Amino acid sequence: MAGPLKPSAHTTLEASRVQLTRLGLWLRNFLPGSVRIGYAEALRMSIGVVIGLLVTAFFSRWWGGAAPDVWMVSSLGASAVLLFGMPASPMAQPWPVLAGTVISALVGAAVQVVIKDAAVACAVAVGVSVMLMVPLRCMHPPGAGIAAYVVLDHINGVDLVAFPILFNVMVLLGCAVVYNTMTGKRYPHPQHSLNKVSAQQDQGLFSSEDLDAALKHYNQVLDVSRADLEGLMHMAGRSAFNRSFGNKRCADIMSRPVFAVESDMPLKEAWALMQQKRVKALPVIDEREEVMGMVGISDFVVQAPAEQQGFVRRLRRMVMGSGGEAVGRVQDLMDAAPPMVRADCLLVDLVPQFSAGGCHHVPVVDELGKLVGIVTQTDLIRALSAAISVPAKE
Repeated sequence: MAGPLKPSAHTTLEASRVQLTRLGLWLRNFLPGSVRIGYAEALRMSIGVVIGLLVTAFFSRWWGGAAPDVWMVSSLGASAVLLFGMPASPMAQPWPVLAGTVISALVGAAVQVVIKDAAVACAVAVGVSVMLMVPLRCMHPPGAGIAAYVVLDHINGVDLVAFPILFNVMVLLGCAVVYNTMTGKRYPHPQHSLNKVSAQQDQGLFSSEDLDAALKHYNQVLDVSRADLEGLMHMAGRSAFNRSFGNKRCADIMSRPVFAVESDMPLKEAWALMQQKRVKALPVIDEREEVMGMVGISDFVVQAPAEQQGFVRRLRRMVMGSGGEAVGRVQDLMDAAPPMVRADCLLVDLVPQFSAGGCHHVPVVDELGKLVGIVTQTDLIRALSAAISVPAKE
């Protein structure tokens, strides 16, 4: 019996290349992402942190009296970064800052009584603090640092709640409200989703239910409010739509070459041309190639004699006559005032003409009025489908 097939050198080399590519992509995750803010915003953040901490420190030291053991907690520095640097973050809102810090202090005080080993107590205190923050909707990472601080320094966390924790946080929150408002940032920042009226008025590519399903599938804490996330997705959707569809013009999607006929062409020949080219309408042009009208299958059907029974018989009688001879000219059936568009017309301006009904083919002319193409409903739907198509991702 033949032994198992051994992989070829080419297969082994290709597998190694794939593994190296995956390793490179994984290592790239350790590199910092690009900063999306300007230097002016960075300066605003830094000044806010300095002012907020300075005001809090002065007031806390004054309030604490002559010789307080602790008049300011160190985690306030990290809280200030969130409050002034990321005022829109769910973790920087008043309730998470206040409740997250207080709960962590109380958890630290309770854990150090039960667990004597400082290392174990520190880890447990921080873990329990995070576990409580999630259902209470007060996730504030700097607050969890208070739990570790209470355990490692063997401080009575209950005594710290009134002063300095509550006092520090209240003063810092007051500074954040004033400074962010003065510098054009909304604080507290809205955290709730768009109301139903706004959502209905803003016809986007997704609904609130779609966002809920995506967040449920993601199942991770996001440092962005649901309202901001929904707004960003709507803005990105509109931008993508405008880029892929809103900026397209008729010249980008029109069908060409155009099969056109002259007004004096016999109906028999016009009908044969439509059958041969498999088109449902033909522009009618003059000797200067300017559009005079449109003739389509619907024109033949509508004008066919009603006394003849059967669609085929009526159509044959209209085109060929009762004795088989050709009757009528294109000018007898054509629509002499069809809607026309310029080649540089935006597709968004063309949509109302098709949606109004009765319009299925629109001739496209250049700046001199000469026929250069035709846009059909199929062309428009194909362009719209390409604009809203989103590649599936796992």
